[in-house]
Parts: sequence; C-alpha cells; structure tokens
Amino acid sequence: MDAVELMRTVPTTLFLGGEKRDAENGATFTVFDPATGDALTEVADASPADAMKALDAAVAVQREWAATPARERGELLRAVFEKITARADDFALLMTLEMGKALPESAAEVKYGAEFFRWFSEEAVRIAGRYTPAPAGNGRILVTKQPVGPCLAITPWNFPLAMGTRKIGPALAAGCTMIVKPASETPLTMLLLAEVMADAGLPKGVLSVLPTSKSGEVTGPLLDDPRLRKLTFTGSTGVGRMLVEKSAKGLLRTSMELGGNAPFVVFDDADVDKAVAGAVLAKMRNGGEACTAANRFHVANSVREEFTAKLVDKLSSYTLGPGTDSDTTLGPLINADQLEKVGELVQDAVGAGARVRLGGVAPEGPGYFYPATVLDEIPAQARILKEEVFGPVVAIAGFDTEEEGIAAANDTEFGLASYIFTRDLDRALRVADALESGMVGINRGVISDTAAPFGGVKASGFGREGGSEGIEEYLETKYVALEP
Repeated sequence: MDAVELMRTVPTTLFLGGEKRDAENGATFTVFDPATGDALTEVADASPADAMKALDAAVAVQREWAATPARERGELLRAVFEKITARADDFALLMTLEMGKALPESAAEVKYGAEFFRWFSEEAVRIAGRYTPAPAGNGRILVTKQPVGPCLAITPWNFPLAMGTRKIGPALAAGCTMIVKPASETPLTMLLLAEVMADAGLPKGVLSVLPTSKSGEVTGPLLDDPRLRKLTFTGSTGVGRMLVEKSAKGLLRTSMELGGNAPFVVFDDADVDKAVAGAVLAKMRNGGEACTAANRFHVANSVREEFTAKLVDKLSSYTLGPGTDSDTTLGPLINADQLEKVGELVQDAVGAGARVRLGGVAPEGPGYFYPATVLDEIPAQARILKEEVFGPVVAIAGFDTEEEGIAAANDTEFGLASYIFTRDLDRALRVADALESGMVGINRGVISDTAAPFGGVKASGFGREGGSEGIEEYLETKYVALEP
C-alpha cells in the first residue's frame, strides 16, 4: 500500500494488555516526518496509570505464559516472523516515514528485525539445565532455568523494529511477559508489530506497547513496583546510568546497550579498497545513526591519503533526499536537535584545524538533512574524537605504529564495537584481543548478526542481545539439592 493508505490503517492507540486503547486521559502527541518536519499523525500518549494497567496485565498472565510449553512459545514467535515477512513492504515504508532512512535501509531492517523472532523461536526449546552428582558424594545437583518475570523494554528511535524484536523475541521465548516503551519519535512501527503479534495469536497481557511523550513519568512507577523484575534499555549512556540508578532500588535484572564511539583502524598492510568498502558500510549504514557506526577512523599514515581520497570518491555519489524517493541513498537525520549536534561537532573539528574533504554544510530545509562528510587531519582535542556523532560524518586521523593505533582506538570511555583492517591474521587476532570493546569486526564493516551476542563494555553497557547468550538475560538460575 502507498504512504497515504498506510497512514490511514496504522494503529495509533496504546496496545495495553492485548487491547487497543486510548490513553486514560485522552492525551495524544504528534509524530513527525523528519524529511519535511510535517506532522504524520497523532498517537495516544500513555500516562503513569496506563503503565500500571499494563503491569497488572503482565503480572496476571506471567505464570500462565511461563507454563506454556516452550514449543508453543516458539511456534508463536515463528508465526510472527512469517507475518512480518509477509508485510515487509508496509513495515519498511512506515519506518521510512517516521524515522527517515532510505527505503532500502528500512527493508534491510525488516529482514534483520524479523530474524530475531525466527532465531528465538528456535532458542525457546533449547533452554537447558544440568544434573550431576555432588563431588562430595552427599547428594545430587539439579540446575534449572526459569523466566525472570515481567520485563520493561525501552527502545530507541534509530532502529524502530529491530531494537524491539531483539528484546521481545528472547523475553517471550524465555517465558517472560513484557511492556515496551518505544521512542516518542518512532512509536508507529512498534504499534504495528504489536498488532501483527496479536493477529498471530499472542495471548492478551503478554505484551503491551506504551508510546508516550513523558518517558520518565511513565516508566518511573514501573521501576518502583516490586512486581517488575527486569529492565532492558537501548539508548544513550547518560540515560542508561540514570535508569541503572533507578532500578537499583528494586535490584532489577538489567541489560544496558548504550552509546558507542567505534574506532575503524586501517593498518599499513590493509587492502585499501576493501577497507574503503568496509568504511562505507560501517559509517553510512542507517545514515550513521547507529551505535555501531564507525565514529573515529584511525588510518596508518602510509596509506591515509589513498584511503581518504578513495573514500571521498565513494561518498560523493550519495544522494540526499526523502527516504521514500527511489534515488535517495541518504535520508534525513531524526530531528532538529540531532542536526544541530552533527553540525556543531563538525564545526568544532574544523575550528580546531581539521580539513573538510567532502560535505560539511547542511542544506537549507525543509527536513533535517546533512550530507555525507569527510574530515581529515583531525586534531587530538577535537570533540568528534570523544563524542558519538550519530550522523554521516567520517573523521580521519593518522598513526604510525601498531601500538599507536591500538592506543588511539582504546582512547574512549566507550567500548561497543571496533573495526580493524589488515591482511595479517596474527595481527588481526592480536589487535582484536587488545581492543577494549564487546564486538570486533575484522575486514568487514557490518558485524550485527542475530546469531551472535551483541553488546559492549565500559560505558557502552552490559548484557548481551542475540545469539544463544541473548535468552540468558531473561532467565534465572535455580539450584535444587537432591538426596543421594
């Protein structure tokens, strides 16, 4: 269906306990199209009272959902995967309308996001324990896994589908109920997902989706309620720290996927053409609005000019425009605040002595557009080497020795993803071991995979999503002591 028809049919109410409802006070907020700045639609604005109703519903069915056979939970998730795939075009168009990314990017996210339901439909039946004799011979040890209980997921705007499915999939597979609070910029995709899940037969109360413009007011009472047992959050490190503090009162299980400042290290023996191709993927995926996006490009001085010139040539072909246009390869940033931040970081770097090789100036509106930009000769004091730019800006600095490259890559409080390019396998493994990050890509620019654990260290958070590790975040371990 086209955009007009889709917007007429997309759900805009709360999905509360399995039912579509208006907010208790009737309030709504506006969702905007970042390509134009115009309003897309009005969405129900959940209140704290709505949040407590969602928790009541989750608690009421928690025991029943946990007791549902794992095979049934898995088959339901598989059915949702099939339904998302069948409506892939609708999901892709909706994401482009509310988030701005080019349609091919949205289509790729639909495929990636749906895959979490297929993956965890298979993991649901592989929750294992163990049974062993006690070493002292005085009994037997039985270890089982049980669902944590009702969960709260807070998701960001940059991947409106995948950041939800990456949390909902393992939670439901493990036998947990869940409340999702999507970002106010992009609530529509998550509401459509909830509708699709209900159509697939999800029991009422297992999932609620609460869009709101008052995140703290709505999630605060949930975090204070002892019936909630887990919080999972993807977003900025600052907000993550605050949520960890709030969750400490109830000693909640927490998973935090926070900010990044990914280094992209090109050594002197790298295949430069391959490194450039990897850089385009690592930087420009999602228009640079990704926590795994390469942020700092540390390139061996002996190949730096060749790398920079070839990268400028590649990025010069990017076309700015609304994501719905067929020739667009780079859509808008999410909002005016993000546009201002990207411009500010570029100007700070230039003012400190960086050289603009491409782009660097935002076009006139409407919309929140910023062109593909390449800066080199970045001085050490530039903020762009310390702060996550979250936009299509490449910041290149040189180094000479392997030790200098590693030190530059680790010179950050963050530790989510890193990228290295080298032809030397020994160097690749040696450097990967030395890098302080939860994920390392060797000679590749995209590392996200549903079958792999996603997460970081240091200020990038803790916990893992995806892979066989992802479901463990929603399980408690119970030890049962048996007679000999």
